Amino acid sequence: MPREEREAQLVVAGTEEFGRAGYAGASMVEIARRVGVTKPLLYQYFGSKDGLYLACLHRAGDRLTEGVATTMAGGGEPEKMPLKVLSAIFTTFDHDRYAWRLLRDATVPSTGDIAAAAADYRRRLDAFALLGATELMTSRGLADPVDIEAIAQVWTGVVDSLISWWIDRPDEDAAAMTARCARIMGGLFGW
Repeated sequence: MPREEREAQLVVAGTEEFGRAGYAGASMVEIARRVGVTKPLLYQYFGSKDGLYLACLHRAGDRLTEGVATTMAGGGEPEKMPLKVLSAIFTTFDHDRYAWRLLRDATVPSTGDIAAAAADYRRRLDAFALLGATELMTSRGLADPVDIEAIAQVWTGVVDSLISWWIDRPDEDAAAMTARCARIMGGLFGW
């Protein structure tokens, strides 16, 4: 098998293992076993557990930030943007749900390349949340920056909670979860 294809398989298997067990609990032996390679080959490709985790994290983080950026750049009514963003996230991770957990893994080292990369993705996502909150709140005539910052923080928590709930429900695809969120938002906010 070509190296590029094998690496992609290892990143997918690594993402699932890291997402299920966290960085600290993930087994390189298990990741290698899932793909049908030896642990030394896995290390040959990525150098270390950190190297594989970074590859998995970058794949997840890049896909997510690009999907959210594209969705938000598409514009539209500020009141509809939260659901559009959720739909983009669900679509991005529909067949790769554990990737989300890599962005919030509390078991990763607190310093070094992994910590820096995870913090960078979280900063980017927080910036999107702040932008969306600013557009939504100002469209409603509310411009207090502290209120907007608070709303952005709440939104980030809501997104994380919804995705964490969804991860363990494989029978609910991205379209079903988007529809569920539309009903919930409609019930809560009248949207």
